[in-house]
Amino acid sequence: MTQEEIKQALVQRLKSIAPDTEPGQLQPDDNIRQTLGIDSFDYLQFIVALDEQFGIETPEEDYGRIQTMRELTDYIAARVKS
Repeated sequence: MTQEEIKQALVQRLKSIAPDTEPGQLQPDDNIRQTLGIDSFDYLQFIVALDEQFGIETPEEDYGRIQTMRELTDYIAARVKS
């Protein structure tokens, strides 16, 4: 799976949890939660949905490491290849 395919999946998933936002406009280093105004519960649901979609498991201690689109895309790419 390419970085672009992962990014598109992230944008679609973000659009479903924050329908009044434009996640496609996120820059690579924008903080996803802050930029889109997503609360912590919705962000947790987003991460859980991504785990299911990509067949990975994100430990709670990693949540703080995946705040931007770039970090999240890289994180998923590294785990999907494994």
